[in-house]
Amino acid sequence: MKKLSKIFLKPSETFQRAIEVLNNGGLRIALVVDDQSTLLGIITDGDIRRSLLNHQKLETPVTEIMNDHPLTASTRDDKESIIQKMKEHHILHVPIVDSSGCLVDLETIHHMIHRSKLDNPIVIMAGGYGTRLLPLTKDTPKPLLKVGSMPILESIIKRFINFGFHNFFISTHYKHEMIKDYFQDGSKWNVNIQYIEENEPLGTAGSLALLPDNIPDLPLILMNGDLITELDFKSLLDNHDKSGSDATMCVVEYDFEVPYGVVEIKESKVTNIIEKPTHKFFVNGGIYVINQDLVKDMNGPSYIDMPDLLMKRINVCSGVNIFPLYEKWLDIGHISEFEKANNSN
Repeated sequence: MKKLSKIFLKPSETFQRAIEVLNNGGLRIALVVDDQSTLLGIITDGDIRRSLLNHQKLETPVTEIMNDHPLTASTRDDKESIIQKMKEHHILHVPIVDSSGCLVDLETIHHMIHRSKLDNPIVIMAGGYGTRLLPLTKDTPKPLLKVGSMPILESIIKRFINFGFHNFFISTHYKHEMIKDYFQDGSKWNVNIQYIEENEPLGTAGSLALLPDNIPDLPLILMNGDLITELDFKSLLDNHDKSGSDATMCVVEYDFEVPYGVVEIKESKVTNIIEKPTHKFFVNGGIYVINQDLVKDMNGPSYIDMPDLLMKRINVCSGVNIFPLYEKWLDIGHISEFEKANNSN
């Protein structure tokens, strides 16, 4: 039980605290228990993301977002029956409880079954000029700028490697030779790295048409090469597969506070005055999962950005799924973000 204490939540704790526990616990689950260790509910990665989609306030009690009827196993169940239960219900965790409903242990599919390699292609966009980061990018392409002791692009690749991905494509243009010299064929990290060279800028999606024909017929993950994130890429891929969508876009919640009192009117009469209201939006996180059919429908390499490519699919076929991020995410677009990333590293 001591090993599970880092993922415990009290029923009085908040949505904000649940996010912290999931981020720091490393098990993709939080357990809501009372003082007698009775299991009251669980909160998973999916619960957090659904709450974000509903714009739940960070002060919301965990009891309002938890699953209060989780699937559990008994202390009498053997390993095989627990694994079978996980597979049947497509779940990653099963709390083990005694006859009184008290939590005894937690079994996870990752602990019971060894992690396998994931063959999904990973495409990283690393060809931009990085003009907003001048003068830092005068002699160095943005993906090779260091956050801490490591280039941004290397930290991205290592994050993917941690989840079992090994098949990388880096799209390059500006100072492409420096990126190729640094990463070469990827053997230093025991992965395969190939390069998509853009003779002219093709936007954030155009170079997908240059991918080789023999890549695995699996959804690919596309990511901008200037992001710092602690995203769980396996959760992203699982969510995409379950959605049945043509593509999935990662989104980040963005709050905008109007700096004035907003006046609501009807027929020239004031109906309400709202002082400095805050509006919540979801913004593009620069990380996508794309089915191969979408790539194959592209008519050769031409300039196109991902939002434009996805707009063509919003009202056709299976549409575009969204995956809200709650993990660390930082777009290194300006000097201020670059300094922030290094100060927090």
